[in-house]
Amino acid sequence: MTSGLLLTRRIVQLLVGLFAYGIAIAMMVQAGIGVSPWDVLSQGLSLKTGWPFGLITNVLGLFVLLLWIPLRQRPGLGTVLNVLLIGPSAQLGLALIPKQTELWAQVLLFVGGLLLLAVATGLYIGPRMGPGPRDGLMTGLHARTGWPIWAVRTGIEVTVLIIGWILGGNVGVGTLAFALLIGPLCSLTLPFFAIRLPQTAATDAVAERELEGTAEQAPGLEAEQDAVRFDVRDGILLESDSAARSRFHREGTSSVIREHQPDAGAEPEASRASRFPALTVATYWLDDRLTRRA
Repeated sequence: MTSGLLLTRRIVQLLVGLFAYGIAIAMMVQAGIGVSPWDVLSQGLSLKTGWPFGLITNVLGLFVLLLWIPLRQRPGLGTVLNVLLIGPSAQLGLALIPKQTELWAQVLLFVGGLLLLAVATGLYIGPRMGPGPRDGLMTGLHARTGWPIWAVRTGIEVTVLIIGWILGGNVGVGTLAFALLIGPLCSLTLPFFAIRLPQTAATDAVAERELEGTAEQAPGLEAEQDAVRFDVRDGILLESDSAARSRFHREGTSSVIREHQPDAGAEPEASRASRFPALTVATYWLDDRLTRRA
């Protein structure tokens, strides 16, 4: 695939994912049994201000994006489109999807919305064109403070949930279901829709930065090649480039032998086996059972 076709595919997938994300939010809102913490906040603000839910979603996204400035983060194309498109698509979904009052219909609509949101998450993160504004806030705080990702995420989610609930947002069993299920569902959709960029498409580092955006990293990451890149949505943290390199290095130097293990290149296998014969036999035995080889 040429670089032009690849870029077109990335942009189209991004747009489809963002549109579907807004529709998924509308489905869960109209189900009426609880929504995600950020949508609880949007509902509460909409009730207090009288502004449409979709407009509030846009305004919240823009406000969160402004918080990127002191965190020294620069948005990518996907970040900007996230702020602009999810609100209108959610408002369109609210206009087209009737509010449900029967429990069975509420559950079905919520489940459909949750599944669609997981698919939409994979679609819009897969092109690697920048995280959403809320995700960038989380990773930016992590990079600037050194606090664990889970602690930053939990603090943000709990804060917006409490504020939204006080303002009148809908907190219910759907909120709990969202918190418990969105992670496992996205762990299935993210790899499925991820677009693998060929080496030729990644050579223009300047162009890729314009698409993906940049963020200042945690202390100790002095070289650009060691920078950690985050693609996150709803608690899903994809493996960073530096983490992948570390994993490949560990696999290459490990005494555990796997079929896909790269050649370490530092020491001949015969020399290693002669120095650690018992360990080599044990690891072969364990590897045979782990990979179920005869």
